[in-house]
Amino acid sequence: MTGAVDEVVGLVSSLIRFDTSNTGDPATTKGENECAQWVAQQLEEVGYQTEYIEAGAPNRGNVFARLPGKDRGRGALLIHGHLDVVPAEAADWSVHPFSGAIEDGYVWGRGAVDMKDMVGMTLAVARHFKRNGIVPPRDLVFAFVADEEHGGRHGAHWLVDHRPDLFDGVTEAIGEVGGFSLTVPRKEGGERTLYLIETAEKAMLWMRLTARGRAGHGSMIHDDNAVTAVAEAAAKLGRHRFPIVMTDAVEQFLQAIAEETGYTFDWNDPDLDGAVSKLGTIARIVGATLRDTANPTMLKAGYKANVIPATAEAVVDCRVLPGRVKAFEKEVDELIGPNVSREWIVELPSYQTSFDGELLDAMNAALLAADPDSRTVPYMLSGGTDAKAFARLGIRCFGFVPLRLPPDLDFASLFHGVDERVPVDALKFGAQVLEHFLLNS
Repeated sequence: MTGAVDEVVGLVSSLIRFDTSNTGDPATTKGENECAQWVAQQLEEVGYQTEYIEAGAPNRGNVFARLPGKDRGRGALLIHGHLDVVPAEAADWSVHPFSGAIEDGYVWGRGAVDMKDMVGMTLAVARHFKRNGIVPPRDLVFAFVADEEHGGRHGAHWLVDHRPDLFDGVTEAIGEVGGFSLTVPRKEGGERTLYLIETAEKAMLWMRLTARGRAGHGSMIHDDNAVTAVAEAAAKLGRHRFPIVMTDAVEQFLQAIAEETGYTFDWNDPDLDGAVSKLGTIARIVGATLRDTANPTMLKAGYKANVIPATAEAVVDCRVLPGRVKAFEKEVDELIGPNVSREWIVELPSYQTSFDGELLDAMNAALLAADPDSRTVPYMLSGGTDAKAFARLGIRCFGFVPLRLPPDLDFASLFHGVDERVPVDALKFGAQVLEHFLLNS
């Protein structure tokens, strides 16, 4: 019989070969239906009853399956992963982004780390349990969902609003982005592997800026140009440094780093970013959780080179720390001024929980069983996940996708990046840890 570790690599490779690119535009988004139906087949093959749901739009496929546990009175555990991926330009890649190539010790392709690695691990463990008649301590709900890469309107949020019955009895959940390793130097010499458990994430607020002016001929002097106004507002936001605000998850993470490495982090030091930069590639994520961010990502204006348009727009990707939305809005308004209006086009809240409890103990035990000298630490994700949706049902959420990574791998750059890939050994490690965790949670 094939165990989870034996088939996880093949499952991840197969998942990547489904092009589930999510552009955010219904006209160009491919949809998750074929991949979701394939996932359902893999589960049904070993005896699961599955439910396929299209989340409020054609082809936005989601699959659910439940494995009953020994204690049906305990709260169930949700294991969730999204099937969609961000688009990829094949010409930029070393391998085709939807090849699922297994080369040089890696599985390559769009979604390898975001997050078909976890989907594959979950499938592998779920199949192993059912195939071998393994009964977990409590009910496990496996959810494979759509549209996370565009906020979950046709995925997790739709399911929470329209099918809350799918989550009956669920009290806790695991999903992206956490459980991966970070290798740090010990202050006494050598190195130690830390595993980062996501306990918090910033609010995701996508903002549209609009400026209105007077249309006119491009050859004339013009003091009411909408393009100039919106460009200036976007530039101010893009260059602005919001204040450092220390949250529990970030403080606990930096304290753990300090204990292991001897590094010093002074919360009141205006150059705290400089101290954080010593953390290497993870510094980009950690640095973004010290403060709010507002990055202009899209501009739209005009229809001819010699016509000054009456309106111009910009879209800004804002990520805001827990408890900071009102202060953030005030600061934004001061920066953009009265002649540019703003509106939220996506508005998803922050999330945070504490780094304690029996579920954390089970994560720690599973990781220690596979990597005895390691340590788990909490951290905040600078992005957002479907946890924002499930938390609305009172579900306590963690980011836990266990991966033991090569110390020199720039893991953060692989998310939405070119040549996205995941180590084969990391997938096998993850399947082993996930199996241990689910059998003892």
